[in-house]
Amino acid sequence: MVLHDTASTADAAEADAGRGEEKKRRRRKRKGRGRRKKATAEEILASGFVRRWAFPDASVNDHDEDGDDGKPTGAAGRVVFEFHSHSTCSDGFLSPTALVERAHSKGVDVLALTDHDTMAGVAEAVEAANKFGIRIIPGVEISAVYSPREESETEEPVHILAYYGSCGPSQFEDLENLLANIRYGRYLRAEEMLVKLSKLKMPLKWEHVAKIAGDGVAPGRVHVARAMVESGYVENLKQAFSRYLYDGGPAYAKGSEPFAEDVVQLICHTGGVATLAHPWALKNPVVVIRSLKASGLHAMEVYRSDGKLSGFGDLADRYELVKIGGSDYHGRSGQDESDLGSVALPVLAVYEFLKLAQPIWHIATRDMLSMFAEEPSEINLQKIIRFGKFNLTKEYSGVSCGKDVLDLCLLSSWLNNEERENSELEAIKVKY
Repeated sequence: MVLHDTASTADAAEADAGRGEEKKRRRRKRKGRGRRKKATAEEILASGFVRRWAFPDASVNDHDEDGDDGKPTGAAGRVVFEFHSHSTCSDGFLSPTALVERAHSKGVDVLALTDHDTMAGVAEAVEAANKFGIRIIPGVEISAVYSPREESETEEPVHILAYYGSCGPSQFEDLENLLANIRYGRYLRAEEMLVKLSKLKMPLKWEHVAKIAGDGVAPGRVHVARAMVESGYVENLKQAFSRYLYDGGPAYAKGSEPFAEDVVQLICHTGGVATLAHPWALKNPVVVIRSLKASGLHAMEVYRSDGKLSGFGDLADRYELVKIGGSDYHGRSGQDESDLGSVALPVLAVYEFLKLAQPIWHIATRDMLSMFAEEPSEINLQKIIRFGKFNLTKEYSGVSCGKDVLDLCLLSSWLNNEERENSELEAIKVKY
């Protein structure tokens, strides 16, 4: 007589059933891939707008076919926006040039360089991007702190992304003064972290951390963490942060960050789009978002490479904030971060961002051009060409070329036809 192991038989039957369900799931997935979601009329029009902005020199038809799921497509395929990236000018691992080269290799068409508390890498990124036809959005991620208004609330760090037009901030000195103060605070903060690590029997030399950060770069936590790895105190960056450098950790130290509300107001004052970065890292997101919205916040990150965080999408809708997202790429060459261009943004999200941003950037450009027209000095000229957009030669280096500079601004590819023909800009040109 053959004895059957009923438990084994049941397990086998369950496994067979599971395999059957898995096969069905795979078939449904393959079938779903075969379907092509037809873009709505609204998405088609939005896609045309986005493509005209991304590829101003290309012929774009509003009725050109869109990609799957309403993603905008260009002549060579989908238009890829990357709104959040870092270089060696802050805590990234790639130089601005290398970052642009990687962006190109990943199919990115529009790249925002958003280093922490500095715009020092933007000019280099713009120059490198000219080789690949990539559009650069000058940006910066500003370190701030939310100060509680009530006893039940707690103070917490907040990061605000600022996006500017091709000429950058209209009041660059005001922004740079704020950023310089934050960077100075980073030096003091790093020194305090080294003192705390020394007390924890993990001494580090300042020269070691400064060398990792690079010349002129204010050291941050990631630079201290890299020094800890190189000194053998921890196995990797993740361990350094999870054990010692996390907010409130045994080796953590505060910097001299300004209030988040003041940062948002300054971004608005200087002609930028103020955007809340990674709201999922906040302890009290509703309180912070409500306060920043009252200060002028325009947008917030909602989309990630792992999909939209629906809860934060609802918050963005509640406070009428534009929804965007980015990879927050640092170039660590590991599996713990999303790559450039990995966040697939719906065309309507990009469209809403550009519709919001263009008038803001236009006003900033108008103000800078008007200032130069009224006082064609070398200082005012440099404010316009700070990020090297025009690649001016020696013959264009003096104020005598004022009209040529205005012509270049009015005819440049970063102004669309509607903006170039704007009566205010034409009046500035005639006035000069």
